[in-house]
Amino acid sequence: MSGQRRSRSASMFTENEINDLVLRLQVLLPQMNQRGNSKQSASKILQETCCHIRRLQKEVEELSERLSELMDSVDISDIDRRTLQNFLRQ
Repeated sequence: MSGQRRSRSASMFTENEINDLVLRLQVLLPQMNQRGNSKQSASKILQETCCHIRRLQKEVEELSERLSELMDSVDISDIDRRTLQNFLRQ
């Protein structure tokens, strides 16, 4: 039982560490940076982070579709196509 307690407590973050991580997220969010350095709640920052990730995923999907359309419209060999696809996956 003591082994379980140690592993559980070793994986927990302190309140200061969580606050530091939330502040780091805030810096990475474009919409939060535009509002200045005003302190936002952790909940708001986490919500904005989730929204930002969803927007980025949607943008990646749209760009992927656009690239596929462009590749279909260009006359390239299968070997060149595979090389380009492999390059883009990296």
